[in-house]
Amino acid sequence: MKALLKLCLMVLALCQANPAAAHAVVTDYSLKMQPIRANRPDKVVITFNSRIELGLSQVFLVRKGDTHELLKIGNGEKQGQLIVEVPALEPGDYAIKFKVFAADGHLTEDVIHFSVAQ
Repeated sequence: MKALLKLCLMVLALCQANPAAAHAVVTDYSLKMQPIRANRPDKVVITFNSRIELGLSQVFLVRKGDTHELLKIGNGEKQGQLIVEVPALEPGDYAIKFKVFAADGHLTEDVIHFSVAQ
């Protein structure tokens, strides 16, 4: 009987615990609705499910030939939003590669591919 009571208390304790925070997950990004126009600097908004530590995060533009260019980033209006400043681009295929630290210290790396049309 004591063992059953201990088991029940342990299950209740586990059910009461807060779920552990995990990696930042992209929930939305502006390239879905607003493609980058050719030959004009632009901004891309990437929204994560958690707050991002801006000083520990990096975002790169990946060009043809796998060349990486570090991009300037800033906080968006909402928690978890990053504003990425993209330089003027010629038509072609590109990617935004990011390494971001969530507020809980977890690192997330991912790539968003996009094209710039004429």
